[in-house]
Amino acid sequence: MIFQDNIIKEYLRNVYFISGTACGGKTTVTKELGKKYGIPIYVIDDQFTIHQLMSDKEHQPAMTTTFKDADEFFGRSVEEYKRWLLGNKREQLDYVLLDLIKLSRDQIILCDLHIVVEEADKITDPSRIAFMISKPENIVDTYCNRPDHKPFSDFIHSATDYEKAKATCEQTLTEINIDAYNYIKNSDYFWVERDNNRSVEDTAALVEKHFGWRLLDGFSIQKVDKGTVLADELLSFVSNSSWNDVKEHMIKLISNWEFTDWEGVFVAKADGKIIGMTSVMKEDYYPMPELYPWVSCIYVDEEYRGQRVSGKLIDHANQYLRNLGFEKSYIPSDHIGLYERYGYSYVKEIINYGGHEDHLYEKNIK
Repeated sequence: MIFQDNIIKEYLRNVYFISGTACGGKTTVTKELGKKYGIPIYVIDDQFTIHQLMSDKEHQPAMTTTFKDADEFFGRSVEEYKRWLLGNKREQLDYVLLDLIKLSRDQIILCDLHIVVEEADKITDPSRIAFMISKPENIVDTYCNRPDHKPFSDFIHSATDYEKAKATCEQTLTEINIDAYNYIKNSDYFWVERDNNRSVEDTAALVEKHFGWRLLDGFSIQKVDKGTVLADELLSFVSNSSWNDVKEHMIKLISNWEFTDWEGVFVAKADGKIIGMTSVMKEDYYPMPELYPWVSCIYVDEEYRGQRVSGKLIDHANQYLRNLGFEKSYIPSDHIGLYERYGYSYVKEIINYGGHEDHLYEKNIK
């Protein structure tokens, strides 16, 4: 079965990729950004053994090739070694894509992987991938000197003729990586060349700027109560927003405070101001009183979009509803493919009070 590129890209819309050449710093930068933003990391090298166990000789000949010792492993010609390495990358990519589709359904994932520009074209948008590159020199020594690469260092040193094994490995990796290095530098993709005079933090900052990420100062989500200063701030936020489709409706709700019982409004605040909002309602703009609660009026200021604020608001609203004993929540939308990333599933088409058709989504929140 072959999936079209646009389908793969759609299902991987929550995945950001960091790739590049050997010793370019991709693993270091991935760990730095994952820690800084609290984003789950998927490292392709960590998954190889798992994927290998699921492989068979017919479909994954490279991944299922075994070697009795280092002499057999490094005793191959450079061309044989290169074909095997590239074969492993191609064969494992299928497993990786399926893992990422599953893991990123309702969250952002940061993926550390080996991928060439031609493959990147097929699976992601240039705005969601960064290449960390380094001109290939002394790859084996640089690689083996890292504590996390000690198993490989021990393996190559176990060869009867270490210098010969090292020379074969060095030539193989240099030839593979010099091609990738030159291709990436001449592509339109974003890349960062390794510079030992630049700190890890500064290097990571270049990548997060490319991704459009930034930490929100003093980020919080708060429930708005009637007659409070926060309620006044919310009214001003809605009144000055570009949210023309629902603005008047929300101004009326907030001004008259038409929220009853457990209904309410939540706001996201950062940089000392409201940057987004959502509400939980018994009824929305639909003649369907049998369905509730609704997570509605989800809006984030344009300046702060792309920072996963919507997802945090939705999660907060669902936690509030879960604490009240609800097992499902509903979202109406005229968008397709938006709320699926937050774990919602399409139910059916519905008609609002204005006579327009929308999509109904639901999520189990228990």
